[in-house]
Amino acid sequence: MPKDHGIGASPKRREDVRFLTGAGNYTDDINLRGQAYVHFLRSDVAHAKIVKVGTEAASKMPGVVRIFTGADFEAVGGLPCGWLVTDRFGQPMQEPGHPVLARGKVRHVGDPIAAVVAETYAQARDAAEAIELELEELPAVIDMAEALKDGATKVHDELTSNLCYDWGFVEDNREAVDKAIKEAAHVTTLELKNQRLVANPMEPRVAVGDFHRATGESTLYTTSQNPHVIRLLMGAFVLGIPEHKLRVVAPDVGGGFGTKIFHYAEEAFCTFAAKAINRPVKWTASRSEAFMSDAHGRDHVTKIELALDKDNNFTALRTSTLANMGAYLSTFSTSVPTWLHGTLMAGNYKTPLIYVNVRAVFTNTVPVDAYRGAGRPEATFQLERVIDKAARELGVDPIALRRQNFITQFPYATPVAVEYDTGNYHATMDKLEEIADIKGFAARRKASEEKGKWRGLGINCYIEACGIAPSNLVGQLGARAGLYESATVRVNATGGLVVMTGSHAHGQGHETTFPQVIAEMIGIDESMVEIVHGDTARTPMGMGTYGSRSIAVGGSAMVRAAEKIINKTKKIAAHLLEASEADIELKDGKFSVAGTDKSVDWGSVCLAAYVPHNYPLADLEPGLEETAFYDPSNFTYPAGAYACEVEVDPETGKVTIERMMAADDFGNIINPMIVDGQVHGGLAQGIGQALLENCVYDADGQLLSASYMDYAMPRADDLPSFEIDHSCQTPCTHNPLGVKGCGEAGAIGSPPSVVNAVIDALQSGGAKVTHIDMPMSPARVWAAMNS
Repeated sequence: MPKDHGIGASPKRREDVRFLTGAGNYTDDINLRGQAYVHFLRSDVAHAKIVKVGTEAASKMPGVVRIFTGADFEAVGGLPCGWLVTDRFGQPMQEPGHPVLARGKVRHVGDPIAAVVAETYAQARDAAEAIELELEELPAVIDMAEALKDGATKVHDELTSNLCYDWGFVEDNREAVDKAIKEAAHVTTLELKNQRLVANPMEPRVAVGDFHRATGESTLYTTSQNPHVIRLLMGAFVLGIPEHKLRVVAPDVGGGFGTKIFHYAEEAFCTFAAKAINRPVKWTASRSEAFMSDAHGRDHVTKIELALDKDNNFTALRTSTLANMGAYLSTFSTSVPTWLHGTLMAGNYKTPLIYVNVRAVFTNTVPVDAYRGAGRPEATFQLERVIDKAARELGVDPIALRRQNFITQFPYATPVAVEYDTGNYHATMDKLEEIADIKGFAARRKASEEKGKWRGLGINCYIEACGIAPSNLVGQLGARAGLYESATVRVNATGGLVVMTGSHAHGQGHETTFPQVIAEMIGIDESMVEIVHGDTARTPMGMGTYGSRSIAVGGSAMVRAAEKIINKTKKIAAHLLEASEADIELKDGKFSVAGTDKSVDWGSVCLAAYVPHNYPLADLEPGLEETAFYDPSNFTYPAGAYACEVEVDPETGKVTIERMMAADDFGNIINPMIVDGQVHGGLAQGIGQALLENCVYDADGQLLSASYMDYAMPRADDLPSFEIDHSCQTPCTHNPLGVKGCGEAGAIGSPPSVVNAVIDALQSGGAKVTHIDMPMSPARVWAAMNS
C-alpha cells in the first residue's frame, strides 16, 4: 500500500489552496501607502553613445515626482558578477562595469537610460516619451565569431577586446586528448548551436522599494529565487546599505527557471529611489519589457569531437565552444559555460580523456545567464548528439553503444574533476526500454509509414550535478559566495513547529514536501509543521533555490536543525520518565522508555520545555529553537535515460511528438507526485527548446522575437502524455536524506532525445540528414530534407 503521509507519500500541495483560489500574495499584489510608479526609458538601439538626456520638459508633466538618469548613480556601485573565472593562461576574466542606469553608452536594446517616477504608471510612461534623448548610433556586434575578430567594434571601450575569457579544462589533458583523437580508429565530429532562449515565467519581474526615515531601514519586495543573495549583492556592492538596515522580501513567486536568481538594475533602482524621494516606488515589467531586460539563456556554438577505438570504446572527447555573455556579466553568467558545463562533459560514460575549451564573448545583446539546467543541458546536448551521430556512422545500435561505454563502478572520478558517488545507468536504461516498448517500435514505424509519415526514435542519457557545493571547492573555482543552506526549527509550547528556511519556492512545493520530512522524523502530522521562507528578516542567511538544491541542501539543513531539537527533547523526556537518555525512543510522536510501557507524548515534552517547572538540568536552556547550516561535501548526481518518438510529415516538415518517456534516478523520493510534476514541466520546457523557442537578433541588434507573436512557447497540444518512472533509486551517499534533486532533469534530457528522434525519422525516409539545429521548425526540417 502506498504511504499516506511522511516521506514517500503524495499529499496534495497545501500551497495550491491559495494559488488556485486567487489568494496568493505576489509582488505585484503588494501596494504600499503613498507609493509612486516607475517607467524606464530604454534604449531602442543596440549600441550608441549617449549625447543628451533632456528631462526638463518631461519633469514638468502631470504627476511626475522625479526623473533619474545615470548621473544620479555616479556614486553608486555597479551590478556585480558573482563568479570570477580564471582563464587557461592563469589570467582573470575581463570584468566590465554594469551601471544601474546607462552612463556614456548604451550596449543593448533594452538598456535602461532614464527612469521616471510619477504618481501613476501611465503618467510615468507619458513623461518618459517626452524625454529628449539623443543617441549617436555605433556599429553593433551581434555574432560571436565576428566579435572576436581583430578590429571588431568593442562593446566596452575600456576592455582590450570582446573576449571575456578563454577557459580550458582540464588544461593538463589537452595534449593527451589531441594525441588520442589523432590516433583514434574513428572520430565523429559535430558542429551545433544551443540557441538563445527567454525564460518567460508566468509572473513577470516586479520590484517595490520602501524606506523608513525613522529607522533608516530600506525594504525591497521582489520576485526573487534567493532574497538573501539579493540583499548581500545590492547592499554591499551596489548601494552600500548595511545588511541590518536592508530587508529583502520575496513573497509568492510565479516561476523562475533561473531568470529570477540574479540581481537586476530595477531592484537597485527602486530601493535607491524610495530613499531619494522618501516614498515607496513600484515597478512591474510588461511582457515585452521582460523580453529585453530579463537575462536570457543558453546561446552556445560548439564543435565537439568524439574518438573511439576499433572496439567502439570512447577514448577521448574534445569540445570548443563560443558562449555569449551579452552586453554585461549577469550574476552567475560566467560559471554557466565553465564549471556548470565543462565538469559534466563525461556524462554517463567512462571516457578517459576530455578537454573542454570555452571562449566567452561580449556582444550587444541582453546578458545571458542560468536557465533551467544551467550548463548541464548544454553539456548533455553536445555529448548525446555526437554519440548518436557516431552510432550512425559506425552502423551500431545507439543504445548498445551507450551501454558499452557506461560507467559501472562507483564512486567514479571523472577526468573533468568531479566524483560520482552512486548511479546505475544500466538500470535506468533497462527501465526505459521497458516503458518505451522499444521492441514494438518497428510496428509503430510501419503504421506511421502507412499514413505517409516518417517515424523516428531518439534515445538520450543524461547526468546532472545538483546542489552546487561545497563552499570551499566553489570558492577555489571563483564563486564569490558560499553555497551552503540554513534552517531554523522553532517548536511552539503546544508542539507545532515553524521551519524557517533559506531556500525559496517558486513552484517546487516546499510548503508540502518540507513538512513531510520533519513530520516523518518526529512522527506527527504534517499539518503541525509550517514553512517560512522568502524574507531576510525572518529566515537565517541562505543561498536560495536553483540548481535542484532545495531538498538536497536546504532539506539537509532542516534535518540537522530538527535533529538538534530531537536530541534536546529526549533529554527532557528522559527526565520526565525518570529514565536514562540513552533508553529514550521517539516514534509516532511519543517518547518511550525502551522495553517498558512508560511514555510521554510530544506535546507534553514541548510544553515542559516552555514551562520548565520540572527541568532536567540547570544548564539546559528552556525553549525549543535550533539553527543549522549545511554545507554539502559533494554535488548530487541524478541521472536517467529518455526516449522520444516523433512523426515527421515529409510534405511539410512538421514534427509531431507521439511519445515521450523518461526513466530517472533521483535517489530517495520525498513526494512522488511533486517529482512527477517537476519532470513533466522540465520535459515541456525541453521540448519547447527542441521544436519551437528561439530568441533572435538581426545584424543591427534589434530583437526580432520580442513578443509571443514572434517567440513560440509550447502549448498543450504540442505535447503528448508523458510516460515517466523514477523507481531506479540509488540514494545519495553524502546527505542525510539520500536525495539527489529533480527540478531540471526533464529540461536536460528532452532536447537531445527529440533531435535524435527527428534525425532518425528523416534517415528512415531516405533523407541524408545528420543534424538540424534547434528549434526544428517545419521550415528547417523541410529545408534539411530537401537540401
